[in-house]
Amino acid sequence: MAYRVVPQDRKRQGLSRERIISGPVKGGPETEKPSFKSNLYFAASVIDFARTQHNKGGQKASEQAMQDAAAHDPSRTFYSAAAGVYSSTHAPVPLPADPGLSLVPHLFSRLPLDAAPHSLLLRDAATGASLTRADLRRLVSSLAHGLRQTHRVRAGAVVLLVLPNSIAFPIAFLAVLAAGAVATTMNPYSSSAEIADRVRETRPCLVLASRDNVSKLPPFAGAPVVLVPHLLTAAPADEQFAPFHALLGSGAGDEFPSAEVGQDDAAAVLYSSGTSGRSKGVVLTHRNLITMVELFVRFEVSQYARPACDNVYLAALPMFHVYGLSLFAVGLLSLGSTVVVMNRFDVGEAVSAIHRYKVTHLPLVPPIMTALLRAKATAGAGALPLGSLVQVSSGAAPLSGRLIQDFIKAFPHVDFIQGYGMTESTAVGTRGFNSSKHKNYASVGLLAPNMHAKIVELETGFCLPPGSCGELWLHGPAVMKGYLTDEDVCTRKDGWLRTGDLAYFDSDGYLYIAGRLKDTIKYKGFQIAPADLEEVLVQHPEVVDVAVTSAEDEEAGEIPIAFVVRKSGSTLTCVQVMEYVAKQVSPHKKVRRVIFVNAIPKSAAGKVLRRLLKDSLHHLDVDSPSSSNPSSRL
Repeated sequence: MAYRVVPQDRKRQGLSRERIISGPVKGGPETEKPSFKSNLYFAASVIDFARTQHNKGGQKASEQAMQDAAAHDPSRTFYSAAAGVYSSTHAPVPLPADPGLSLVPHLFSRLPLDAAPHSLLLRDAATGASLTRADLRRLVSSLAHGLRQTHRVRAGAVVLLVLPNSIAFPIAFLAVLAAGAVATTMNPYSSSAEIADRVRETRPCLVLASRDNVSKLPPFAGAPVVLVPHLLTAAPADEQFAPFHALLGSGAGDEFPSAEVGQDDAAAVLYSSGTSGRSKGVVLTHRNLITMVELFVRFEVSQYARPACDNVYLAALPMFHVYGLSLFAVGLLSLGSTVVVMNRFDVGEAVSAIHRYKVTHLPLVPPIMTALLRAKATAGAGALPLGSLVQVSSGAAPLSGRLIQDFIKAFPHVDFIQGYGMTESTAVGTRGFNSSKHKNYASVGLLAPNMHAKIVELETGFCLPPGSCGELWLHGPAVMKGYLTDEDVCTRKDGWLRTGDLAYFDSDGYLYIAGRLKDTIKYKGFQIAPADLEEVLVQHPEVVDVAVTSAEDEEAGEIPIAFVVRKSGSTLTCVQVMEYVAKQVSPHKKVRRVIFVNAIPKSAAGKVLRRLLKDSLHHLDVDSPSSSNPSSRL
């Protein structure tokens, strides 16, 4: 069922509208201030009409209806009640029409070499080794030709990349696509069993791996392994890397091979984070990736006066994940911005790199924000040398209100925004934007150009207006082709991607993520979003981190369970935690069990792995007072 978002809930999160938004509504008079209550009045006035349209068949909005919804004044008509569709408040962005175009030629057409061929594009954070624009084109072209000539890589073949972050990663990824093949990436710290599963599922013709993980690779039948160095020196310093350098010695110049692939052909298979159930291979086309370059990376930079070539980004996010890949291995390279690459995130090394290379932009995930706050607290009176930072952007996982406020207070000179995207939407979704008069820290931003959305009531399927919360659906050119081996018809319906996220739009077109549909707890028929309870718990002064999940219960169906990380030296008890929550939520929302843990398991993108928490319940003697993980239950 749908539920309205009320001001009291936002105040409980420490993010009342007055605190997170200042300045006029976009497109409105200078004296007008946003009103959350008017948002709810607007919702009530059109909800009945939306339901009527649903009964008349209005639920299946046509492409023409979506175009009509976007054709008028976006400041007033970003939501079409007739179609139940939200449109971007931004004007549409033209996308390439040539069906024979692929990502790599498009990328380099956006990065002219004649202007500044020797400008730095990629720099290794640890050593300072760098690659220029000219280097990038030459190396991608040479490696693409080498892959085709030596390993017979052809259109449609799959190449597995088991690589950590390095300045060689973008070269390898783009070369695979330039050769016409499909790149599939995975966490370089995966176990042998996980790598073996990926090989069985994707059947690669070639594996590009690092020396550090070669011992974990299973025996390959017909799939040779080529080791890729972290740095691309003029001559191989280690014989293990000789085959890779031989591929670069094709002498093909700067021209890319004729790969015979186009926009609708598969370009990459990236795996969703797998926070619920088994990870799935997401098939992304060249069109999807070109769309990502234009609607996410290039469009965002175009909103600011600062020249893109002056920006310096720190690549602290993993490039095997869609968030890091879209920025550091693809999109930013088309702008001529400098990307400083960290092999793996370490807060001390990150601070040093920001200071040394004058980093201006830091895309991150919530755990990195937490690490920076702790580093600042540890520094005491001595300020962290982060004066060059202009903007910090968070994505891939939800943020607590307290973390946002603490970060803004600790780093007041930094512009902070959030964004929303999925592997299934090629990282395209929404992005925040702040100006001197209008700041919104809690929202994940406005819909990207050319994208559309619905907020769908869970039980009835009604499309909901601003102010009402339901499942977020997305539609647009960035939505995936499909899953590799799982024809999940429920995820993609009539071209719409069902995100599984609970969300709502406000009256200005800003999107807010309220929780995860798959994680919703059903207690005696009541729906409980884990994020609601986590927001309460994280406010406790003795709680460092928390995650809420569910356990089966014979009487209630499911009960909420809180996994809590206490501050060092804390004597906080389970009963005290439950009583703390009970005072602040409705009776059906009370936490029924508490388990103290040393850390909350999270993915590389910072998402809580609730599946692992649920699995751990089977191994814990939760009723034993002598358990190393003490717990209590109401």
